[in-house]
Amino acid sequence: MKTILRSATVLVAAMTMSVNAFAQDTKKPASPAATATGKIKDATVTIAYSSPSVKDRKIWGDLVPYNKVWRAGANEATTFETDKDITVQGKKLPAGKYSFFLMPKESGTWTAIFNKEPKQWGAYKYEEGKDALRVDVKTKALKAKQETLIYKVNSNGFTMDWDQISVPVEIK
Repeated sequence: MKTILRSATVLVAAMTMSVNAFAQDTKKPASPAATATGKIKDATVTIAYSSPSVKDRKIWGDLVPYNKVWRAGANEATTFETDKDITVQGKKLPAGKYSFFLMPKESGTWTAIFNKEPKQWGAYKYEEGKDALRVDVKTKALKAKQETLIYKVNSNGFTMDWDQISVPVEIK
């Protein structure tokens, strides 16, 4: 009888561990990976990023500090890829794959940065000397709160929308 009871206890414990492990594996990540792709003139543009949520936090000037380079998403640095040479905010950017950063500023004129090192974790090893392009962009207020960070590619460029702010980047 003791052997049966011991075997049953081990079996229940093993099943409980298996269920817990399965539940952890299927849990949605806090900042899921996402991609925005589209055509701008004859160029195909792809932006790969991780999408954090606001979760009742103060984002601008707090979670994301002003005047510091930010990975423009979560986890690995956001990447921006174009298969053709393009013009960003009036300045040339050669075809290629770049890490994309933003430098938020309280004034509402932010700096968009295209860096030649596309594989980076966050902005921790960001090097300004590897920038391919830096341009100023003017933010816009969103009419409604955008809970999860999202990039949208359109015929005029792309936007990064999060919380109460949209960051439009013009591409020709």
